[in-house]
Amino acid sequence: MFSIETGSGFWNPIVWVIAVVVAFLVLYILRMFGNKSYKKNTEQVKSFLSGNPEYSAEHMQIKASNLYWGFTKSLEGFYSLLRKMHSGNASDYVLWFVIVLAVFFIIEVI
Repeated sequence: MFSIETGSGFWNPIVWVIAVVVAFLVLYILRMFGNKSYKKNTEQVKSFLSGNPEYSAEHMQIKASNLYWGFTKSLEGFYSLLRKMHSGNASDYVLWFVIVLAVFFIIEVI
């Protein structure tokens, strides 16, 4: 058996296969310590909604504006600036991407 020598170490496929098998064995052993009382098709499979009953999908939707209200309220000044800059035109975003990429390239060259 031989190993492939590289500039930063060696690569031996047998060692990697053994390492993967050992990792899966460790994961399987850890999984065996899990909770044995789990049963499919019971109340255990339902989502926990802080004690609230689960309704149909139309009634369960939460708008992002409600979900992230505190976050958006605290950064309201920043978001108002972004809304002014937002045009909805994909070519504007590609142009900004190219400009930022060019700046990074110039910084890297210098």
